[in-house]
Amino acid sequence: MRIARFSIDGNVAFGAIEGEKQDELVLDIIKGIPFADFELSGTKVPVGKVRLLPPVLPNKVVAFGRNYSEHARELGNEVPDAPFAFFKPSTSVIGPGDEIQYPSFSQEVHHEAELAVVIGRMCREVPRERVKDVIFGYTCANDITARDVQKREKQWARAKGFDTSCPLGPWVETDLDPGDLTIQLTVNGQQRQLGRTSEMVHSIEDLIVNISEAMTLLPGDVILTGTPAGVGPLNVGDEVAVTIEGIGTLTNKVVKRG
Repeated sequence: MRIARFSIDGNVAFGAIEGEKQDELVLDIIKGIPFADFELSGTKVPVGKVRLLPPVLPNKVVAFGRNYSEHARELGNEVPDAPFAFFKPSTSVIGPGDEIQYPSFSQEVHHEAELAVVIGRMCREVPRERVKDVIFGYTCANDITARDVQKREKQWARAKGFDTSCPLGPWVETDLDPGDLTIQLTVNGQQRQLGRTSEMVHSIEDLIVNISEAMTLLPGDVILTGTPAGVGPLNVGDEVAVTIEGIGTLTNKVVKRG
């Protein structure tokens, strides 16, 4: 099931996406929230008449770096023996069609296409055999990075946590095997990144076991699983699109920060 979060006439709701062709998609509005038992209302609205929002509002975004060996090497880094985590604040999250604001303190902003895991229930110290039980679903993400700031500062908080640096969407796919999916990113229609989730150094199970040893994960929290090789610069005016097999396409435009 594809679960979207949207606004219409000033109201925010969740809905289940129905249909296959983009211009024929409709939302069946969900009664309640999707992280608990829910019912479909039967009230349907065309996707074209709503504004799609970030599919979740995470309490925290836990991102894992250097989880594709070719990406680690392209930036001159070693592949870590254990998962390597950092955070992006909730204020960094934007949705499909929202603008990525080029930060005033950077001269080199890069794209990073990623598979995002959405947590479905509160959990801690998750055993490997229970990881699937705590996952709500999967969505597309773009780990926008101020690369020059990342290189210059020991902490990555500003480089990866600035406002609008975490596009998510367009919806959450709840019925998906994430083991070997194609990840593609284009800038202005030109392919920049192409990889497969099977190339991850540390699996989704590894990542969730690792981070849940340290902290409680809450419904709606997001885990970013790393990016394949091919990261590169973005400029004001660029349109960047992340497409993940079985999920869909997340598109955002880069603008000058106002």
